[in-house]
Amino acid sequence: MSRDARRPRAVAGGGGHVARKRFGQNFLVDQGVIGDIVRAIDPRPGQCLVEIGPGLGALTNPVVRLSERLTVIELDRDLAARLRARPELTVIESDVLKVDVDALADDLVGHDGGSGLRLIGNLPYNISSPILFHLLPWAHRVADQHFMLQKEVVDRMVAAPGGKDYSRLSVMMQWRYDMECVVDVPPDAFDPPPKVNSAVVRMVPHRHPAPLDPKVLEELVAVAFSQRRKILRHTLGAWLTERQVPVAFDAQRRAEEVPVSEYVALAQAASTTPT
Repeated sequence: MSRDARRPRAVAGGGGHVARKRFGQNFLVDQGVIGDIVRAIDPRPGQCLVEIGPGLGALTNPVVRLSERLTVIELDRDLAARLRARPELTVIESDVLKVDVDALADDLVGHDGGSGLRLIGNLPYNISSPILFHLLPWAHRVADQHFMLQKEVVDRMVAAPGGKDYSRLSVMMQWRYDMECVVDVPPDAFDPPPKVNSAVVRMVPHRHPAPLDPKVLEELVAVAFSQRRKILRHTLGAWLTERQVPVAFDAQRRAEEVPVSEYVALAQAASTTPT
């Protein structure tokens, strides 16, 4: 292999920009897929649209043509510098995990709530779950979210009880959002192509979610799914007994057999009992 062949290659259409593995960069280049995603988002003028990880602008360009204004969050300083040259874009150069979503909503939507943020983006697959959980507490400030993720992550997010895809992520996301997979994206739609299939998920926050302490739900679900092959009497049972949770619960099931509504009921009861 020649020395030149070992160098990271510039992304097609990227003006010499080299995809950076440490940022999880895979740039969307298939115009047909891009069109499908933009139609699913349906951006309009006056909406408070925020794109996470705009990269080379594959979604940025068609979205801002329709929305007229767009706020983008970009960690790569070289890409952020390019984006700043465009007056129709407001650029936040930051790791999205460090962005104060509440303050961002105040800036764009206002303190009265308005119509909420519309979040879009091709999320870095290596930190997609942390990003989803980072955004979770601010779902009440959001109108909807359209994110491209690894297909298996989307499958877990929307999974129904009883299957192998149903997981901790399913419960935590379904408690707070109504979700559906809206576009499937093959690897060859990217440059460089990832080794996995991708999909776009639409996430619409429930306007009146069941009131509970999210940290309690997260701990409860983590315990339940910690040993998936065991019945819950041997895992979650001790957790419920320790907290004296006063709810009748069939613990002779495995974690993937319990619907979201039952986990929510347990978390509500546990949130009001002493530890």
